[in-house]
Amino acid sequence: MKIRVGQGYDVHQLEEGADFWLGGIKIPHTHGAVGHSDADVLIHTICDALLGAANMRDIGYHFSDKDPKYKGIDSKILLKEVVTLLAEAHYEIGNIDAVVCLQEPKIGKFIPEIQQCLAEVMAIPVEDISIKATTTERLGFVGRKEGVAAMATVLISKK
Repeated sequence: MKIRVGQGYDVHQLEEGADFWLGGIKIPHTHGAVGHSDADVLIHTICDALLGAANMRDIGYHFSDKDPKYKGIDSKILLKEVVTLLAEAHYEIGNIDAVVCLQEPKIGKFIPEIQQCLAEVMAIPVEDISIKATTTERLGFVGRKEGVAAMATVLISKK
């Protein structure tokens, strides 16, 4: 069995009045992430980690922010397509470990719902998805509440 590991990282600016999508769910907050799609930083980093593990480049290669068909797209659609690409290459997801860096809002109470949403989209057991949250102790752009960052590590294996 061939096992591969991938890493992903993404950052989005926060803007007052924008919707805040994280891990496929809308989180109530005064500020939300902005980007070409729905700016779901967690899904984007998971997509990049999965694509990287399979040596399939990155999310921007597959879903260009220059392509108007992806403007405002629900990132769950992108994640589903990434999972399809992996399946076509005979890979299956082992597990995902991700961390969201965000000063506020506090997202701990949303983590079970995020895990459930991601598990449904990827058709994997919820126990194979670890989501953690941290702040940057008020340092940097995250600490100043200007943006949100996420990192993920994934394990995939060849079927």
